[in-house]
Amino acid sequence: MAEFTHLDENGNAVMVDVTEKEITERIAVAEGKILVGEEVFAAIKEGGVAKGDVLACARVAGIMAAKKTPELIPLCHPLMLTKVSVEFTMAEEEYAIYCRCTTKLAGKTGVEMEALTGVSVALLTIYDMCKAINKRMEISDIHLLEKSGGKSGHFQRSISV
Repeated sequence: MAEFTHLDENGNAVMVDVTEKEITERIAVAEGKILVGEEVFAAIKEGGVAKGDVLACARVAGIMAAKKTPELIPLCHPLMLTKVSVEFTMAEEEYAIYCRCTTKLAGKTGVEMEALTGVSVALLTIYDMCKAINKRMEISDIHLLEKSGGKSGHFQRSISV
């Protein structure tokens, strides 16, 4: 049976003690998508969204969110990230925008939550900037694609977007 690392012996929430862990290079990659519809897709592609460059703004929002993850997720450690990148792929055949966030550091704890937060906020920013055109947009399939470093080693999801 899996053990919850964020609970003490009495079932109380705790921040995991990473004092004795080794410093290793840790990388995480998360992905997700937003279905935007034909009109929003065309507006983003042609630069016709009134609020400005949607993907540039969403990229910065995703990077900022990854850096602020411990302020949003109660038991996350504050980390000195050494890399955060947010990339988008526009899939016209389904009027979707895929987002991938990569986070990296040399440290004692992983960066999966930072990558997942980066993707989530980047996609939410796309929604926010385009909701005047289409409120039916749908954010989905947010998941960890890959992580490396630390005691648990390398993880790679077998299904990818």
